[in-house]
Amino acid sequence: HVWITKNEALLEDARRDWEALGGLPLDLQPLSRWKLGHPVTMSEGILFVTYPTLRSGRAEDTRLDQILAWAGEDFDGVIAFDEAHAMANALGGSSTRGKVKGSEQGMAGLRLQNHLPRARVLYASATGASDIANLGYTSRLGLWGPETAFPTHEAFMTEIRAGGVAAMELVARDLKAQGLYLARALSFAGVEYEILEHSLTEAQVKIYDAYADAWAIIHRNLEAALEATRVVDEDSGDTLNRNARAAALSIFEGTKQRFFAQLLLSMKLPNLIPAMEAALGEDHSVVVQLVSTSEAMLDRRLADLSVEEREALDIDLSPREYVIDYLTKGFPVRLMQVFADEDGNLRSEAMSDGEGNPVFCSRALAARDALIEQLCALPPIATALDAIIERFGTEAVAEVTGRTRRLILGRDGQQRLERRSPSANVAEAQSFMEGTKRILVFSDAGGTGRSYHADLGCRNQQRRVHFLLEPGWRADNAIQGLGRTNRTNQASAPLFRPVTTDVKGERRFISTIARRLDALGALTRGQRQTGGQNLFDPADNLESDYARDALSRWFQLLYEGKLEATNFGNFVERTGLRLENPDGGLTDNLPTIQRWLNRILALPIALQNAIFDEYLGLVEARIEAAREAGTLDQGLETVSVDRFTVLADELLRTDPVTGAETRLVSLEVTRHLRPLRLQRLVRMHEIGSKYAIPMRNARSGKVALSVPARRLIADDGAVIERRRLLRPLKSANWTLEALGESHWEEIGVTAFTSAWRAEEEEAAASPMTERVHLATGLLLPVWKRLPGDHVRVTRLVAEDGQSIIGRGVLDIDLAAIAETFGLSGVTGPSAEQIGDLVLANGKPLGLASHDPLTVKRSLVGGEQRLELTGFSPDRLDWYKNKGCFTEIIRYRTRLFAPVSRASEILQSIAIEP
Repeated sequence: HVWITKNEALLEDARRDWEALGGLPLDLQPLSRWKLGHPVTMSEGILFVTYPTLRSGRAEDTRLDQILAWAGEDFDGVIAFDEAHAMANALGGSSTRGKVKGSEQGMAGLRLQNHLPRARVLYASATGASDIANLGYTSRLGLWGPETAFPTHEAFMTEIRAGGVAAMELVARDLKAQGLYLARALSFAGVEYEILEHSLTEAQVKIYDAYADAWAIIHRNLEAALEATRVVDEDSGDTLNRNARAAALSIFEGTKQRFFAQLLLSMKLPNLIPAMEAALGEDHSVVVQLVSTSEAMLDRRLADLSVEEREALDIDLSPREYVIDYLTKGFPVRLMQVFADEDGNLRSEAMSDGEGNPVFCSRALAARDALIEQLCALPPIATALDAIIERFGTEAVAEVTGRTRRLILGRDGQQRLERRSPSANVAEAQSFMEGTKRILVFSDAGGTGRSYHADLGCRNQQRRVHFLLEPGWRADNAIQGLGRTNRTNQASAPLFRPVTTDVKGERRFISTIARRLDALGALTRGQRQTGGQNLFDPADNLESDYARDALSRWFQLLYEGKLEATNFGNFVERTGLRLENPDGGLTDNLPTIQRWLNRILALPIALQNAIFDEYLGLVEARIEAAREAGTLDQGLETVSVDRFTVLADELLRTDPVTGAETRLVSLEVTRHLRPLRLQRLVRMHEIGSKYAIPMRNARSGKVALSVPARRLIADDGAVIERRRLLRPLKSANWTLEALGESHWEEIGVTAFTSAWRAEEEEAAASPMTERVHLATGLLLPVWKRLPGDHVRVTRLVAEDGQSIIGRGVLDIDLAAIAETFGLSGVTGPSAEQIGDLVLANGKPLGLASHDPLTVKRSLVGGEQRLELTGFSPDRLDWYKNKGCFTEIIRYRTRLFAPVSRASEILQSIAIEP
């Protein structure tokens, strides 16, 4: 057999697991025992291979060839891909910059599967995929191919992406139905989440703004330096050395992004450390998850020290080092010489003197030195990991990171350098699990294959309080980290505490995590809520289609000067983004949401917040419109009901290989309404204040509480102020203009509370019955044959424990499904239902009458009407006698049914089949 995993450190874990199954530890042998180019001499057993080893080799010899030679052509053993997500992007993909080549280790994994067709393949991962494209390595699952609904991997990706998160959930469920997928989930019972948000103090805001201004100055000086060094022509502004300019800007933006991430990290410490102390005081153990250890910064500082300085260390590590290090090493100071290429175009290249030494630009050097002087005068900022160790001491903090040396304070208060061996992490983790140390800090290096939970087999069984201080860039790594403290055989479940700030630009980081957590939960568990367990608000997902569309509109409004927060010139100058064509007008190649968010992060706090408020107004307007249209992608929706009864159950398809069925189920669902209780409303809002105004509808007599709602930004840049009307059973946003023209009017608090209670009791007492249709079972093979532009996946859960899950089917689509699958027991909507369905969905429906009629929704004179087409002119009087009316529009007689009497009229002109 072949066992492939992430790194060599997991060999002992693999041997432990194999021994637990009854095998011998020596059955597992690492491929690294045999040199490249030499045959593997083990006659039988399990070959332990890491992904980096799998992809390695020379032109004439590769590790893959070595494995294939050992396995032989008839190999029918198991290939176990542990941590299979390491093969993500095996088939490549596309990005904003064009096609992306597949990853080397992903392609090596695919080649191994293709060369050994009789092998049994097992993919094992806690984080299988956070993007549908990352399933490319699962070639054995039969998700795409000649005999499936999707002929190619590209077709599969296109269709499932179009279906949104709900479609991703169905992929996981279909694989389970075929016995191809097992997703054991840890129970999240007892796990609690509590966000720790740090509001920046006035002093912190000033520091942040000072650094934002410093970076703006650096950017202006960078542009001047590029001109002074002749990378850019001073007169025309033309780029003379494209590669040099691109490299300079790339280094600048990368450094700036890392700096502000570290700055925010250190600014969380005033809230984090007291929260850690409080947890310890409650007899809990603390786990802190981060990404950055600042080891590279320390290495650079140590390399610059003299022998004497090393003897008496006094190093102040700070994210400020990023900036100064960038200025000394990355700021363009080398002079370029201009020349003309073969086409006569001016270009530039690095200049050297007669002895081959680089020539530097005095202007650029002077600008750089002045900037360094200014920055060194700004307040220092602590690095998070070192600040925690300094506060609690090495005797209390177990560090499980990848750094090989660190600065610690001796008993005499002097800094000293401590070296850390590779085995230090094992010893530190052990001291935490035994309770010798009650704080553990881990980075990515300690986030795979390790356990820090309240293990019943260890001495330290205190509840873990897990602070997610720095989620990093990869959602799957963040979740791997969260899984370290929530495992089986634990005395208590952890408390997860993501640590954030009120800086709007930090949504750059939370946004990426939120989007990937949604997708990850859908693809790996078949239920989106389990990915992040609602750890992050879906509204934080600024990488959705709604957010991208809103950003395009935001740029347009910025260019037209219709935003209040900033103007076009100021924004371009501060961010360095090129938004305008040389000939005028907005460029077609506008920045991506990630790039825009990166640049926003480096703006002063007040400006960031103002820009974000306007942008989120645009996002909200789009989400609101999608919600009203019923097209908002909500993934899997769980609906609790009193009971449901199966009215009809039709077989659509039986899988010829597995026997798994696809069925169409019609259900009658009964559920009690769950109104918003007055008691809860009083806790939420101060009724009668200017922020919570009690109101009653003069026409219906119903009451509502008017509370503030986020304002919208219209596509023309106009600000639309809104109020949200909370009612016992539903709530809706109203514009101030629409509210002023409505029948809603203010009333007293006493009248409001008694009316609310009456509505609440009435709603709770009367159950509601409705009919629901679900396509259940194996759905991928019939995916394209099921109608519906918007995929909706619903789980119904009854009080008696029954549950059913499937893809929702509208009444309006039943007739099409019956025709597609040849069902005799399924009928479309009745004539009296057709009018309401057409008005609600806008989808034309046929009506069996004396003529082949089609009922459709038409907009005439600003109002929605029900129009009948396909009628015979000879029968016009008969239709009019039944209640229809005609209107001549553009020299054509059109036939309509009055909306108020549509059910009665359509039933009277229909012929029963």
